[in-house]
Amino acid sequence: MASKKNSASGWAGFPHDAKAFAYASEALKKAWPKLHAGDCEPYPDSKHAATLLKSAGKAAPKLDADALAEALQEAWRAFHHGDFKTAFDTGVALGPVGASVAVKALGIHATYLVDDEDEKLKRYEHAASLAEAAIKALPNEVNSHYRYAFALGRYSQGLSITKALKMGIASKVRTALDTTLELAPKHAEAHTALAVYHAEIINKIGAMIGGLTYGAKAGAADKHIKEALKLTPASPIAHIEHGNVLLLLDETRNEDAAANAYEKASKCKPLDAMEALDAAWAASQLE
Repeated sequence: MASKKNSASGWAGFPHDAKAFAYASEALKKAWPKLHAGDCEPYPDSKHAATLLKSAGKAAPKLDADALAEALQEAWRAFHHGDFKTAFDTGVALGPVGASVAVKALGIHATYLVDDEDEKLKRYEHAASLAEAAIKALPNEVNSHYRYAFALGRYSQGLSITKALKMGIASKVRTALDTTLELAPKHAEAHTALAVYHAEIINKIGAMIGGLTYGAKAGAADKHIKEALKLTPASPIAHIEHGNVLLLLDETRNEDAAANAYEKASKCKPLDAMEALDAAWAASQLE
């Protein structure tokens, strides 16, 4: 449950039992392929840490590869265990090379554990700025681009469609997601996000204008969400966004199918704190 310290700092604690999500020592490496099936995040061993240090250049932290690997592993352990503030703080302290875990921790916490809408927007905006810096320092890291799209996409959902389109957010999200899939064609979360991108634009401004102006197509939304479900059939978020896409495209016709998708999400066995929050949210939609 939430600790007083976390609550006081504006970081509500993880509200569920996290015992099953403590990936100590080698357990993290063993579980990594399943934990990161959706986002294709490379395991932060010393070899990958050395690559990050070299790529980041002047933006790299003053650590050797082994120390960086250890710090990143600890940050991800905290994330998976639901210690989102620790994951965020550790990631931010590492600069752009820690942005992937920092943005994910900030974004997931804001999505599920921050109630105030203005505060959510501030956090998504901050997450987007961290990811933007990561794109400059680490343009070949797939999640530099994906985390930017995720943060901007969440930010835009808190704005009016007029304001979001005027700010050019849609094209920035699309570019970042296209780049993500160029670098990692099997990035399930990017496929999911692209499905939502197409469906949201069609829902907000119509199929004709959405198609002509932003290339939004219902068929593309369907194709991307099916690919995400194929790549990560046990992931709650893939089923949740499948339900969301169905409702965005035709709420009246797809209500039962969306409920079925949420039910599947609620029955997925969570592998970490994020998936537990996903599954709990899906269950709440069925009440």
